[in-house]
Amino acid sequence: MPPDDPWYDALASGRGDHDALPAAPGRNGSSPGRNGSSRRRPPPQPCDADAAVYLTVQRSAAFQQVRSRYRRFVLPASVAFLAWYLAYVVTATTAPGLMARPVAGVFNVAMAAGLAQFASTFLLTWAYVRHARLRRDRLALELRWETQDMARSHSTARPRTKTAPASRAAWEGVR
Repeated sequence: MPPDDPWYDALASGRGDHDALPAAPGRNGSSPGRNGSSRRRPPPQPCDADAAVYLTVQRSAAFQQVRSRYRRFVLPASVAFLAWYLAYVVTATTAPGLMARPVAGVFNVAMAAGLAQFASTFLLTWAYVRHARLRRDRLALELRWETQDMARSHSTARPRTKTAPASRAAWEGVR
């Protein structure tokens, strides 16, 4: 992945705060308690400043708009695709005579519907990527810059470890 990608330094597990915690002795993160019993350590919590930033972002109108746009595309598309797939499977099992009907030579209805399944998968992928690019990506990127700026202003002098641009202006300068 190129280092000028704006999503390059986004970690799946958060900001890496859990890396600073010492590992608990014992198996599976458990430590011996009284009388030799095992008790699980609570999962690491993000620092309060980070939690406040992300809660603020989650409650923001921009975040709600990104989520709403995502849901308005994904839910109907998923339902339609699942219905199309189930219709193919149900028709193949309940109407084998229909599926065996030739369309052209040895090419039958089942083969045509199977190829249409592949074509609809590619079409749905293209539609999703296009929708994301036109309706969500710019707003999500703006939200990410705001989140990073808020987290940076709330954090206590954490050094940057990645090579992605530090600000939106730097990113736009790269383009």
